[in-house]
Amino acid sequence: MKHSTSHLLHAYWEKIRGDRAAPERAEIEPGEIRHLLADSLILELDVPARSAVIRLAGTRVCALYGRELRGQPFGVLWGDRPGDAWRLAETVALDTLGVVTGMRGINRAEEEVDLELLLLPLRHRGRPHVRALGALSFMGAPPWLGLKPLVRAETTSLRILAPRNRSMRPPSAGAGEGMRRAMIPDAPVRRGHLMVHPGGRA
Repeated sequence: MKHSTSHLLHAYWEKIRGDRAAPERAEIEPGEIRHLLADSLILELDVPARSAVIRLAGTRVCALYGRELRGQPFGVLWGDRPGDAWRLAETVALDTLGVVTGMRGINRAEEEVDLELLLLPLRHRGRPHVRALGALSFMGAPPWLGLKPLVRAETTSLRILAPRNRSMRPPSAGAGEGMRRAMIPDAPVRRGHLMVHPGGRA
């Protein structure tokens, strides 16, 4: 993690989760992270439907894109190429692991800004795989930022955040490989002892 927002949010998440895989959504106290809220996200995840929807988006995140993002598919952050969105959300949900992703935000004039996206798993009313806490922060501030909204983003790097202690289960066999392949369209993904290919082949 390069951005202080990512470091601080991850440290807060680690504190409230203790020795569990993920904390409860209700345990988040906005007052304790008030200085991070403008860059924060909460996603609603529906694993069977392969859907991730932005439930809450901070003011600075919305300002980056020049519009309200609440209720929008998570993939809108990538614009017309949202393929990476579900791969990231699925890893957070099913493997109960955090991910940090480098992104390149691009406006209509093809001007760029470096972004960092952090996603962390949450439980909701005792249910796993249904929420994620995140932050989207920018690296540096080009003069056009806030005046020319981003229209798309590209994934430039990604990293899985390993569990903090031995009481946490290790990543599934396919977690690391799946994320390394996340930027390769139609790449096969390992799930346990199976290799799942697009189109249902195994």
